[in-house]
Amino acid sequence: MRFSSTILSGAALVLAGVAAGGCTPLRSHQGYVVDVDLVNSVQPGVDNRESVLATLGTPTFTSQFNQGDWYYVARDSRNLAFNNPRPVNQNTLQISFDNAGTVSSIRRIGLEQVASIHPLGKKTPTLGRERGFFDELFGNIGAVGAPGAGQVGGGGRDTP
Repeated sequence: MRFSSTILSGAALVLAGVAAGGCTPLRSHQGYVVDVDLVNSVQPGVDNRESVLATLGTPTFTSQFNQGDWYYVARDSRNLAFNNPRPVNQNTLQISFDNAGTVSSIRRIGLEQVASIHPLGKKTPTLGRERGFFDELFGNIGAVGAPGAGQVGGGGRDTP
């Protein structure tokens, strides 16, 4: 069975189209959906916890160390093919309250102040000897119950 060149070129064109479709960037939004008018309506010295909760809703998270801070976080990211998502934009709204529960300050933080953390790799460095796969697999052969080990039964525990 022979295929004509038109069928082969058509199949190649369809295959190239499907492969190129996998390279389309995906955009996603996570977190708080910012309404500028609602955010601007919150005023320091005027609003309290209840009014902020009624206006903006539940915060994304609250401060662990200073119980007077609420954070509303919104993040836009982009993902291309099989790569990890990369943040395009991030807005953090920090609302601080005083001891009476009144808004003391409002601060806006952007993506430029987000810390980038780069782990060392896929394994945690440890002190001591580097053991390979076969050392781990066969390293204990002959060590358990070896003569002169001073252990009764070779199990590593003193048994009566």
